[in-house]
Amino acid sequence: MILPASFLARPFAHRALHDRKAGRVENSIRSINAALDAGYGIEIDVQLSSDGQAMVFHDDMLDRLTNETGPVRNRTCDALQNIPLKNDGGTIPTLKDVLAGVAGRVPLLIEIKDQDGEMGPNIGALEAATCAALKDYNGDVAVMSFNPHAVAKCAELAPDIPRGIVTSSYEAAFWPELPADTRNTLRAIPDYDRTGSCFISHEATDLGRPRVAELKSQGARVFTWTIRSAKQEADARRIVDNVTFEGYLA
Repeated sequence: MILPASFLARPFAHRALHDRKAGRVENSIRSINAALDAGYGIEIDVQLSSDGQAMVFHDDMLDRLTNETGPVRNRTCDALQNIPLKNDGGTIPTLKDVLAGVAGRVPLLIEIKDQDGEMGPNIGALEAATCAALKDYNGDVAVMSFNPHAVAKCAELAPDIPRGIVTSSYEAAFWPELPADTRNTLRAIPDYDRTGSCFISHEATDLGRPRVAELKSQGARVFTWTIRSAKQEADARRIVDNVTFEGYLA
């Protein structure tokens, strides 16, 4: 399994090319269209609706990005599609709608969000919904997740779609919900081969980790999140194959 060349040819706009001051919020159709117009690759996130549809939305809760409250997974697809996004004017899109809009014009990187906060094997529905939406998609696309179980499930459901693991330093301050043993395990990136991954997307402040260099030496492509300046990008590119960026134009 290898990534298409397009994944190395242009930077990826993190959660699409969002800019609240310009009326474009994360993962919205407006942000996606802005990334398309600029020619960037697009990174998006998916969460699950109560009726089993993949929705393009980062948070597991509605509160930060909408005027509604509570978990995304407690609302139906139709209900979510009718929830306005703050500072945007659009509503929460489905993955199917995003795929129809992108239509293969730029590469698409889809992060499958962990559904229970435990990074464990309690997965399946969102992976199935994502892979079902991608079944007839003809553009360059890859899936990834912090949860290796989710990546392994995608390998089972859609073995021809490139996949990778989102990786991190897993500092306790930023992952308080995860037990120390889980953080220590994930930090070592032990599941790369088991999941049949062909890339990692690693935390920008932790790119000096020896395991990152080891995987790269073995042929893994290395992306990084989240780059927020031209200086940070230049530094990261000494190590990585591509960047996921926001807050400036890469």
